[in-house]
Parts: sequence; structure tokens; C-alpha cells
Amino acid sequence: MLPAQHRLRHRADFAAAVRAPGGARSGSRLIVVHGTLTDARAGLPPRVGFVVSKAVGTAVVRNRTRRRLREQVRHRVGALPAGLDVVVRANAAAAEADSATLGRELDLLLPRIVRKLTAGRTG
Repeated sequence: MLPAQHRLRHRADFAAAVRAPGGARSGSRLIVVHGTLTDARAGLPPRVGFVVSKAVGTAVVRNRTRRRLREQVRHRVGALPAGLDVVVRANAAAAEADSATLGRELDLLLPRIVRKLTAGRTG
């Protein structure tokens, strides 16, 4: 399970991560990762939320997909910078993917988001 301090919970936080000016997005056939890095959250732990729509499948399939994504993110959240909010959105093809495949997609997309958001920022 993803620790509580790393969970994105409120609708406004999801909307800010997905639609924020200055935010970043990177995607593949399986998932799309949205992120935002704000000074207001500087020093706070990174937070992650998941969006798995009905297009992915039945409730059982959506929940399985969400659990797989959550477990893969749990192993990677420590490498994310402080203050980062991330929303991982599953595409319909994610329902057929196994955990290892979802993990490889996250390994490709999360660093892209971090690079886009930290480019131009000074340490």
C-alpha cells in the first residue's frame, strides 16, 4: 500500500496536477502521467493519485489495474522530488498489461515528467 503521506486525495489536487499551467504530461499506449511541481509544496513528500476510468473495464478490472499501478508506484515514489504531485491515468490497454509491463512504463514516463518540471529551475 502507498503510505498516506504520498497519496493524492482531493479532487482539487487531482485537477491541479492534471491541468496546472506549467505542469507536464507524458504518455504511452498504457498510461499517461501528469505532474506538477509547486513552490507551495516545497519540502513536502511527493504525492501520487490514480485515475482508472470505465473505459478500462468492469469494476473488477479497474480495481486490479489500480492496485497494480499503486504497487509499482510504491517502489518508485522515494525517487521522486519533494513537492511533486503526480496523477497516473490508465488507458484501456492497461487492463491487459501485467505488473512488470506497467512498471517499465512508469520507469520511462516518471523521469520524463521530472525532467520537464525541473528544467529551468535552479537548485
